[in-house]
Amino acid sequence: MLNYTTHRWEITSKRSLFDVKLKDIWEYRDLLVLLVRRDFVSFYKQTILGPLWFFIQPIFTTVIFTFTFSNLAGISTGGLPAPLFYLAGITVWNYFVDCLLKTSSVFRDNAGIFSKVYFPRLIVPLSIVVSNLIRFGIQLLLFIQAMLYYSYKGGVMHPNSYLLLFPVLVVLMAALGLGAGMIISALTTKYRDLIFLLSFGIQLLMYATTVIVPLSAAPDKYKWIIELNPMTSILETFRYGFLGKGSFSWSSLGYTAAFTLVVLVLGVLIFNKVEKTFLDTV
Repeated sequence: MLNYTTHRWEITSKRSLFDVKLKDIWEYRDLLVLLVRRDFVSFYKQTILGPLWFFIQPIFTTVIFTFTFSNLAGISTGGLPAPLFYLAGITVWNYFVDCLLKTSSVFRDNAGIFSKVYFPRLIVPLSIVVSNLIRFGIQLLLFIQAMLYYSYKGGVMHPNSYLLLFPVLVVLMAALGLGAGMIISALTTKYRDLIFLLSFGIQLLMYATTVIVPLSAAPDKYKWIIELNPMTSILETFRYGFLGKGSFSWSSLGYTAAFTLVVLVLGVLIFNKVEKTFLDTV
């Protein structure tokens, strides 16, 4: 009788949880550029207005906010023209939300690519953040044009040296959206309904910032909730630097920076762990 010995091979990843492979990301930078181009082209392919939607969405939202919250509800805008106040908040908020929502579904949306070829998976969420910068830049130009218009009409605006913090604000928004999005993306590989909860929750989260109500006009009993939102100091600093109205606090901005750093590190570590096994559950 012949005895056969059965051998079972198990192939597992030996990568450490902290092995992010930043060098690989740099080596695949050409792929990052291609993914950014893909995101931009595919989103507006076969649309009638194309990139004009970059302008249409914030303009319509600003008009609706001005009519509803300023004209009907009579909510203060801190001495700023209502359209300019809301457009500033919408411009900043849209970039953060775009980074968060699109990153949160990165495993589901790219499962076909991930299963066929190797490349540093972190490049995909990074490409989302970079491609959204294009839209943010175009909407920022719209906001600056609105500033020039109201300045010509005699609006009281005082841009100041805090404008120099603008690159820091962009990095904080991108990092916060990226980190939170990667955490949610990892969770949605097992719990798909989190995507629907996120879409609903992000609308409610906007009301816990100063997109609609300036911090100075917020009710005292709710102000602490708004201040806990890390996006609040970014919004306030943006308005204060560009328009000279609102509030600025180094401690609040420092809190946002610390909060963002924690979320980003957790997001990268969780993403790095889940990307090894997500194909079994996605």
